[in-house]
Amino acid sequence: MDADDDAQMIGARARKVRTRRGLSLDVAAGLAGISKPYLSALERGKRGFNRRGLLGDLARALGCSIADLTGQPYLPPDRASAEVGAAVSEISIALHDTTLTDVPDIPARPIEELTSSAALTHAYADDASYELAGRGLAALLAELHVHAVTGDADRRRAALIALVEACTVAYILAKRTGRIEVAGMSAQRGACAAEMAGRPDLVALMAMSRTSALTSLGAHRRGRLVCVEALRDISELPGPTKDDTTAAEACGMLHLTTALIAVRDGRTGDVATHLAEARSLAAHTGERNHMRYHFGPTNVAAWELGLAVEAGNGPAVAERLTSEPIDLSIFGSKGRAAYVHFDLARGWAQADGPRDGEALRALDTADRLAPVRIRNDPIARDLVLTLDRRARRRVWELDSLRNRFGVGAQGLHSGDS
Repeated sequence: MDADDDAQMIGARARKVRTRRGLSLDVAAGLAGISKPYLSALERGKRGFNRRGLLGDLARALGCSIADLTGQPYLPPDRASAEVGAAVSEISIALHDTTLTDVPDIPARPIEELTSSAALTHAYADDASYELAGRGLAALLAELHVHAVTGDADRRRAALIALVEACTVAYILAKRTGRIEVAGMSAQRGACAAEMAGRPDLVALMAMSRTSALTSLGAHRRGRLVCVEALRDISELPGPTKDDTTAAEACGMLHLTTALIAVRDGRTGDVATHLAEARSLAAHTGERNHMRYHFGPTNVAAWELGLAVEAGNGPAVAERLTSEPIDLSIFGSKGRAAYVHFDLARGWAQADGPRDGEALRALDTADRLAPVRIRNDPIARDLVLTLDRRARRRVWELDSLRNRFGVGAQGLHSGDS
């Protein structure tokens, strides 16, 4: 694929699927809920895909998966991505070779050691050290399954809870590298383990991952149903207490996830309702970090930015956060901080040019914090190309991003900066 094809990859793939489906621009645009000129500009690489909901809408209209449009998984842009990709392949084998009723005859380390390993692996993933998180994860998953199936009651429950954590990391690594089927399988296995452990808070948190994986695969109806049912169940539990906020944190995260579904469906009133519920819960829990989901007032503010971007209102919220910035140090997580910077980049880019400098700086910061996460994200790759197309002069930072992402140049630069 040459540089020009690469620069228009998502749009070119959309055009290819549309023509093979025998759909006209008019019909496809109508099904996706956008105008014919807008779809034409997307297909020709003249407009960018800066909303995940747009990718989902177009995939649904064309009767394909999001991966069909993005071309994921990508060739690894760096060594760390290659290492994570190899780990995900091993994870896939481990999950296919084990179930929660049948396991291979393999030795397993003591449950205490495995539990500590699962927690450490999750800490690596939260800090965007995905290559470290992936090392030995397949073996960890297999050994936890052994204890979950063959252990006594106490070891079995400990193994199931640790398995939820390990499956969460497996989901993260698979999602970050575009292996959505493996991400979905990891989330489903973690949900089953949480159910067997009798932990509704963990069931709810795994429902978030399941919803994300299902919608990425194009199973929007099922994804919504999983989220709605999980929110209903967790909402029936008692509210936060001084000593236990876990269920409330999970409930708050599901409200944020439901708000994201609502914004992509254009249900503005529901977005506001679920955001308000999340804010209310965060006011009661304070800053928490159950299962490294970072629920609290700061994360709700970060989600508000992402929701605004998905609604196409990114510049207004990005402008507000310039004067009232989010204190990202509260997270203590490079992965979470990187995504806030990425959402800022997407928000500034929605201004269609005047704020591209801010978008470039925010995207560069996000990439330096979590390169595997950002470089393998189709929206981030498309954003690099959008910024390049709109650039009027050569900028070193933009050239560096193109090199780091491994994408071709498209813009016409008038000279060096």
